[in-house]
Amino acid sequence: MGGGSTFLAFAVAAAPPASLRVQVVDASGMPLRDAVVELRPANASGGAIRFPWKMGMAQKNRQFVPGTLIVAKGSTVAFPNLDNVRHSIYSFSKPARFAIDLYGRDQTRTQTFNVAGSIKLGCNIHDDMRGYIRVTDTPFAAKTDHNGYATLTGMAGGSASLTVWHPMLRTPTGEKRSAITITGGAQNHKLAVALR
Repeated sequence: MGGGSTFLAFAVAAAPPASLRVQVVDASGMPLRDAVVELRPANASGGAIRFPWKMGMAQKNRQFVPGTLIVAKGSTVAFPNLDNVRHSIYSFSKPARFAIDLYGRDQTRTQTFNVAGSIKLGCNIHDDMRGYIRVTDTPFAAKTDHNGYATLTGMAGGSASLTVWHPMLRTPTGEKRSAITITGGAQNHKLAVALR
């Protein structure tokens, strides 16, 4: 044999991160828009949670925009007033009771949300204005689109808890929870909920 050494190279491919596409529908099978879908893996590791959208809830055309906003626990949310009228913002929700006094066009106020949960927003001047902030403690959270779909990516496989929240869900908390197993790769899940 010659003096050269021979070696074998092994390519070890890590399992790709899983993705979960959830469709939320009502009891008659119609898609539910703006439902918040959260996944909490059993083996989740801590760390900072960052979402790709802005941590902002504007007042525009006498509405809260977006109507539902997902933020990480501990986030500070900006409330810019884009209307020609003054607005105030308040919430009596348990995770965040607060009031922001009247402020005008092109002014912004902020509020920090340190407790996970659902916050219903109102305006003291315009009673028909309603907005919702869902404060979450998991990085795997998304809002359903007009077809009722939300996609979560990057989680490891294994057992997990799936929570769906919407202000019209027929439960005391507006939440429906279920156990799910993440198998790795792309996965689909359909969930029917009862509405008020």
